[in-house]
Amino acid sequence: MRYGDGGGVNQAGRVRREQVRRQAAQMFADGRSALDVAAALEVSTKSAYQWRRAWVADGEQALASKGAPGPDTILSDAQLQLLKVRLDAGPAAAGYGEDQRWTLARIGTLIATLFHRRVSVTTVWQAMRRLGYTAQQPIHRAIERDEQAITHWRRYQWPALKESRTG
Repeated sequence: MRYGDGGGVNQAGRVRREQVRRQAAQMFADGRSALDVAAALEVSTKSAYQWRRAWVADGEQALASKGAPGPDTILSDAQLQLLKVRLDAGPAAAGYGEDQRWTLARIGTLIATLFHRRVSVTTVWQAMRRLGYTAQQPIHRAIERDEQAITHWRRYQWPALKESRTG
């Protein structure tokens, strides 16, 4: 089941499937039947017959990939790169000084400010995934936290406390 494995939902999968269809077009041009093509490329006979009909009607370009399914993206790649630059500058640069975290709502507001487009939280999430960001749980730490004092306490005082509890 070469063609059915993996689903082809990403760009690499679409390219791989298109290569199989182009091989089929070459085989059709060589005079091979749809059944021979299906057997040679390990695809269903239904797919081979559909490809043959499309190839006969419009040639090899009819078997080219149609691109990603669904609607076009709202933000272009250039807009995403500009958004990434602004996100890397931090929330304080966008006017959020009280809390140093990016939320989807804040990023949506930033997109509306930069590109004059209001987008849903789902669209913001999809844009963040396209940029390679993942959901993160922020680590809440006190601003007054003294790392040197904590290191000293863990190294010298904690072992002494542990020893006193054992005996």
